[in-house]
Amino acid sequence: MGTVIEFDYLQEIEKRLPPILNRKEELEKLLTNTEILSDSNKTLELTKEYKEITELLNNFEAYKTTKKELAEAQELLRTTTDEELRELAEKEILHLEKRIKELELNILYKLMPKKPEWQGNCIVEIRAAAGGEESALFALDLFRMYTKYIEKKHLNYEILSSRPSDLSGFKEIIFSVEGNEAFRYFRFESGVHRVQRIPITEASGRIHTSTVTVAVLPEPTEIELKIEPQELKIEVFRASGHGGQHVNVTDSAVRITHIPTGIVVSCQDERSQIKNRAKAMKILRARILEAKKKEEEEKIGAQRRSQIGSGDRAEKIRTYNFPQNRVTDHRIGLTVYNLDEILEGDLDYIIKPLEMSEILKFLEIKK
Repeated sequence: MGTVIEFDYLQEIEKRLPPILNRKEELEKLLTNTEILSDSNKTLELTKEYKEITELLNNFEAYKTTKKELAEAQELLRTTTDEELRELAEKEILHLEKRIKELELNILYKLMPKKPEWQGNCIVEIRAAAGGEESALFALDLFRMYTKYIEKKHLNYEILSSRPSDLSGFKEIIFSVEGNEAFRYFRFESGVHRVQRIPITEASGRIHTSTVTVAVLPEPTEIELKIEPQELKIEVFRASGHGGQHVNVTDSAVRITHIPTGIVVSCQDERSQIKNRAKAMKILRARILEAKKKEEEEKIGAQRRSQIGSGDRAEKIRTYNFPQNRVTDHRIGLTVYNLDEILEGDLDYIIKPLEMSEILKFLEIKK
């Protein structure tokens, strides 16, 4: 039999709909106003809002319909003695419960006040921390996991900078993620990721614990952040290759220093100085914006915890335990036993519960 739905959001959602319905009617009137239609930017803004509200209401109608279908399937399972019908009803219940959970998440996410950067691109920085070469190898595993997740979400990525380790792991790898709501899907990944497994370098077969740090930064637009040329110190140098491979004989590597903040970024992955400079600027802009936001928060007395901490084994947001095929997210006390699937990019096993927890907190909904 299907699992029992933990909480019925129907009434909770319904009580939040009246102002949304009023806004929909208001938008319909505004979008027929010739004065507003003459302003293309305003029209685009209102059209986007109208589309989001329409999607929310359509999802809610689908949610109510699916709830009814679930009740009918459960009643059939309760009353029928036909084994074939019972089997069909059980399968239908599992399908409908999964659909209801998806609709709940979609609806509640649309109801939640969202930060503008959630809609945009982001930059992900993965660095080996405690554990030496094993940490670098797990940094590679995380990078592969994220790229597979990116494919599942129909997003795109570009490697901006990397520093390989001796065993072909990564001491550091930085990449951008582009596409609709890229930052939304990656915003929970900032922090220390702990791995427990037998390293390939361990001859005695003992389980080791290592850590990798991940930082996720929203990628700023030109409007959000303007950098004056005189604020930058740009240096070029000869790139150093890994293992003697692909070493440039020209000064193609680029180091950019933002003088006001002291932030320094280097890129040498590309053979073209122009490409390295463009990638370095992309990373630099994200770090400057993050530094500015941190400064603003500190001015108003906000207590902001560091995204990645020191990399110490005790500072962890998530543990990946290979012997038990287990992943635990310590922020919400979630444990699942499908590490193999998660490493293949099925990260929604973790992301969706994290997002639901955040949504409920935002909307002050208590189960």
